[in-house]
Amino acid sequence: MMVEIGFISMVILCILVVLLGWKVLEWIWWRPKKLERLLKEQGIEVTPYNLLLGDLKESQRLFKEARSKPMNLSHHIVPRVMPFHLQTIQNYGKKSAFWFGTNPRLYIMDPELIRDILSNKFGDFAKIKGNSLSRFFVRGLLDYEGEKWVKHRRIINPAFHMEKLKSMLSAFYTSTNEMISKWEKLITSEGSFELDVWPELQNLTGDVISRAAFGSSYEEGKRIFKLQDEQAELFVQSFQTAFIPGFSLLPTKRNKRMKEIDREVRALLMDIINKRQKAMKVVNANNDDLLDLLGLLLESNSKEIQENKSKNNAGMTIEDVIQECKLFYFAGQETTSVLLVWTMVVLSMHSDWQVRAREEVFQIFGKNTPNFDGLSQLKIVNMILYEVLRLYPPVLQLNRCTYKNIKLGELSLPPGTQLMLPIVLVHRDHEVWGEDAEEFKPERFAEGISNATKNQVSFFPFGWGPRICIGQNFAMIEAKMALAMILQRFAFELSPYYAHAPTTVITLHPQYGAQIILHNL
Repeated sequence: MMVEIGFISMVILCILVVLLGWKVLEWIWWRPKKLERLLKEQGIEVTPYNLLLGDLKESQRLFKEARSKPMNLSHHIVPRVMPFHLQTIQNYGKKSAFWFGTNPRLYIMDPELIRDILSNKFGDFAKIKGNSLSRFFVRGLLDYEGEKWVKHRRIINPAFHMEKLKSMLSAFYTSTNEMISKWEKLITSEGSFELDVWPELQNLTGDVISRAAFGSSYEEGKRIFKLQDEQAELFVQSFQTAFIPGFSLLPTKRNKRMKEIDREVRALLMDIINKRQKAMKVVNANNDDLLDLLGLLLESNSKEIQENKSKNNAGMTIEDVIQECKLFYFAGQETTSVLLVWTMVVLSMHSDWQVRAREEVFQIFGKNTPNFDGLSQLKIVNMILYEVLRLYPPVLQLNRCTYKNIKLGELSLPPGTQLMLPIVLVHRDHEVWGEDAEEFKPERFAEGISNATKNQVSFFPFGWGPRICIGQNFAMIEAKMALAMILQRFAFELSPYYAHAPTTVITLHPQYGAQIILHNL
């Protein structure tokens, strides 16, 4: 009897081993090769498949090599920020794919196909989920799909209406004025001073989002910014092991640190939210002090809950609000600081456009405080900001995937096909922008975005379609205010010590800072 039980146990164990082996083979070989065959049958070139890791090692090698030294002072940044993808497209063409682990990821550079993907009318294309550590970084509206995204977008939208943004202009002015006053004190008797403006602009946009979103100064919120910056670095590092199942669950030093940061950020945000909820109960909800982004979000959420009492999951939970606040902090600071730093670098490289922008600012405002109506009249400044966003988009790519059989143009895509929309490459595509696509020419946007792109989806620094960045107007108004005030007080040029080295840490950063010489006007 014991022998029979032992024999049956061995048979069951063998079957389980065979089934497990079958599943592993399916995951690391048969499924990838099947997808590869389906793509190749449609004329899509695919890089050679390397078991499990795909093109990760080669991509990391080229990126590390590119980061090892600065580049020449030009706008030809793709070889430095996307060396692997540039090389792949040069070798295999635009209609090609590479391996992201065990998944082939197809490049999409055709504006018509980009339009179809980002319009997402029938919910055919989903965002690619990050590894399990992404929950410790930022989620919120950026990450959600389906009904949850629709609900969150509806609740958050009122906070970003133009009329609400007008009321935040004083926060933009106060923060920028504090930074400029500090800069003026640094100017020597010779009338100039050299400064790394990158951390200054990060502090500025951190201060702005603290005031505009949470009614607090940067001093109160700087701990959250510091933690979020560290979390971004750790999150990027986590992609080196993204293809190893269960690795994100192991108690490694990095994984433990990400959990610690998440706990501290959540505690800080929970404290801010609790204080605000108490204040809103005892103070008139229309009090101006409470009508920042957080106050507007909580007010809109309360209205949503009241109007949908009979429905399950009406409104946002406190956990949802925390996630949206984390997103406010990260996206609100990052996007505008990146736009401003590259604008100052680019205007230092092209002093003629700096002069033209300054003349426009003085023509509209003189030396007075910029106002909302005047900011909307800054045509040259607007052209410059758009051209900087074209050449130096804060986010270099968008990723999507299919979850059912989908027809995209002439392509038939099976479920699980991953798609990469390389923003920085589309923004420089000679077929779309002309042979001077690598040059800084703000006049492209003299008649607006539609005219510059010939109504194609070939300029999308904030995304496009229903999921376009909800904070786009916030970022552009903040950038115009800051740039106008800087131009009113200073002329600026690149320091001899400036090293041109764009690199990606989630967004497009200057690797060695941005050393600028400020001159008093």
